Amino acid sequence: MQERIRNFSIIAHVDHGKSTLADRILQKTRAVSERQMREQFLDSLDLERERGITIKAAAVRLGYQAEDGREYVLNLIDTPGHVDFHYEVSRALAAVEGVLLVVDATQGVEAQTVANFFLALEHDHVIIPVINKIDLPSARPEEVALEIEETFDIPAEECLFASGKTGEGVDAVLEAIVKRIPPPKGDPDAPLKALIFDSIFDAYQGVVPYVRVFEGAVKPGDVIRIWSTGKTFEVDRTGVFRPGALERTAGLGPGEVGWLTAGIREIGDAQVGDTITLESHPTDAPYPGFKPAKPVVFAGLYPVDTQEYNKLRDALEKLKLNDAALDFEPETSEALGFGFRVGFLGLLHAEIVQERLEREFDLNLIATAPSVIYQVTLKSGEEIEVHNPSDLPDPTLIEEIREPYVRLSVYTPEEYVGPIMQLLQEKRGQMITMNYLGKRVELVYEVPFGEILYDFHDRLKSLSRGYASMDYEQIGYKPGELVKVNILVNGEPVDALAFIAHRDKAQTIGRAIVEKLKDVIPRQQFAVPIQAAIGGKIIARSTVRALRKDVLAKCYGGDITRKKKLLEKQKEGKRRMKAIGKVEVPQEAFLAVLSAGKEEG
Repeated sequence: MQERIRNFSIIAHVDHGKSTLADRILQKTRAVSERQMREQFLDSLDLERERGITIKAAAVRLGYQAEDGREYVLNLIDTPGHVDFHYEVSRALAAVEGVLLVVDATQGVEAQTVANFFLALEHDHVIIPVINKIDLPSARPEEVALEIEETFDIPAEECLFASGKTGEGVDAVLEAIVKRIPPPKGDPDAPLKALIFDSIFDAYQGVVPYVRVFEGAVKPGDVIRIWSTGKTFEVDRTGVFRPGALERTAGLGPGEVGWLTAGIREIGDAQVGDTITLESHPTDAPYPGFKPAKPVVFAGLYPVDTQEYNKLRDALEKLKLNDAALDFEPETSEALGFGFRVGFLGLLHAEIVQERLEREFDLNLIATAPSVIYQVTLKSGEEIEVHNPSDLPDPTLIEEIREPYVRLSVYTPEEYVGPIMQLLQEKRGQMITMNYLGKRVELVYEVPFGEILYDFHDRLKSLSRGYASMDYEQIGYKPGELVKVNILVNGEPVDALAFIAHRDKAQTIGRAIVEKLKDVIPRQQFAVPIQAAIGGKIIARSTVRALRKDVLAKCYGGDITRKKKLLEKQKEGKRRMKAIGKVEVPQEAFLAVLSAGKEEG
């Protein structure tokens, strides 16, 4: 069996037709009947279908009768395309021997195409370039083939032309998988070494790890050990993936991709990238490259109705069972009440988690502006991590603040290079290199991660009319001149509106935020000052004008002193009211701050 197994992945930039090509492969191998077939078959979440992106990796086993008359087993492991799920992509690639590199015939090579190519190269994979969407009127497959040759050094004649929509060229793709990708190696008698490349949570069976077996074999009744935790479990059942269903088998051997259940209750016990071995006959070393997923962006999530706090906690716990990268801890805010500080892999991950909580658990949430983790060295020598801007210590106690940096690659047609470089400099980027690839330019910059969080992607797309694309990777921390800006409403700091910014930009962002708040905070009977402050120094101010009752309406004629007396009386009442007046900050204020941060960035 082993020499007739082919394990492969499909990698591509977002929106290059990866899921559509996977649909056609499922149809050509008759894995799915016409009745069951639907668009984006491997994308199971409604959100994935609506946005047209893959969020969760999916695996499927297909039977294929090749031209040589032999029956082959193809294991397809689909991967998410977005940069936030980079680690999941790397683990899915570790489980295969070859990849289809899908490139859009109209768009050509883009940022994540390059990032994923190098990821596949690191694993020493066979790479089959597939130029997709050749049925479109604006397709230029020959040009894109030459672009691939120039960028990746893969001969243009090795490129396959296909259309995921019409099915043209898909047979040639299947033949190339069988002919070019090598069968998996592995000794069935060696100690078990299996890589967990994904896992799901089932309410009845617990965690179901998705595994690729490299050495040895596993069957029901075996006692397995999870390498990183040392915990042991007895295997109940094993099986393989059929489209839309899990099919049971008597066991899994070397080279096979499948699943197992072993009564694992905690998702932390079967993390993506970990190794499974047998308790009685363990392997001598795990599969390399395991690292627990670490959140890099934090935001506060609060229920609009404070009564829903427990409901939100239950929802987060249930979601964490499906998403090991999610991290949360309770926090309180004077302005918003009880909620959670939630850690995400990136901004898209944060958006998706919030949307899933609101849809699947019927919650109404307020999210605070997302922030990154800052490392702070205090004058006492102590090192702390700050996840929430309002937790930043007093400036007099701080020796140094370090912020996370990313290496950002931007691919753009050459006519948009000028405006994009200007945008990158505005975001405090430092240029590393600039490469010309035919008519495209690759700009590589080191940029503070916090600067590209909000609106960078949107502005990049609008500056380049949608042609530029980006990819980034974390490169560690660097010191910066960072300050905490507090927003005061009527002299009271609102903790949920505090933010950390570079000293040079703090005033601009602060001014934009107080101007926005002036429009959304309702007018009171007294004037409400809104201020942005660094420590005790006010850097921006705006005032919500008071509502005035016309106390002179009844004064017609008579002496001026009567009018003055009434105005003085009103002024006194206003002063008393201001002394005890408390201003409610409405929910729109938090959304206004987000959009103010976007415009000023």
